[in-house]
Amino acid sequence: MIPSQKSALIVGASRGLGLGLVETFLARGWRVTATQRTPSPELGRLSAPALRIETADIDDDAGVAALHDRLADQRFDLIFVVAGVATQAQDPLHVVPRAVAAQVYLTNAVSPIRFAEAFLDRLAAGGSIAVMSSVLGSVGLNDTGGWETYRASKAALNTLARSFEIRHRAENLSVLILHPGWVRTEMGGAAADIDVATSVAGLADVITAQLGRPGAHYLDFRGEALTW
Repeated sequence: MIPSQKSALIVGASRGLGLGLVETFLARGWRVTATQRTPSPELGRLSAPALRIETADIDDDAGVAALHDRLADQRFDLIFVVAGVATQAQDPLHVVPRAVAAQVYLTNAVSPIRFAEAFLDRLAAGGSIAVMSSVLGSVGLNDTGGWETYRASKAALNTLARSFEIRHRAENLSVLILHPGWVRTEMGGAAADIDVATSVAGLADVITAQLGRPGAHYLDFRGEALTW
């Protein structure tokens, strides 16, 4: 490893934005560890000396602990939890089964913070913890409704990420809460505003500019602050 080479752990990199972030950081000279919940052909096709691929499910505490042990010798300038779900996102809350709504909350809000807590000792000095949020998680900007369980899960993620940073404020922790834009992925759909390449390039620029900045920062892929 080059002494000045930055290192990233991208959690949830099997496709879409996570995969795009892996490709972008590798192209920018970072060393990348990428996780997949199950084997991903797309991720598996990437071949680079600076890439390490691991398998773990953020909803599985034992699996996260095992990953933590496997990466015992690693320190990361960026730990970015990208993984998330949008199950029945377009259905109003009252028709979504309770178990489905609860799982969306656990995967999108609880598991990213539990992962961040578990891996905090793997964060290098001057590094950042990042979570993939959404503008839909903004309560103040919700003037259209829709995507109710997904919105609520991302609003909860924002709140929990902010509380996580406050809990560790004495350590000058940097927490980036990021909105990737409305992106043409399986989740975003074909009518979305931007493609994956635009989103991940912007996110990488924002991360680089904000790396290690203490506090909790809710930003979009252009670096603009969002209303909580």
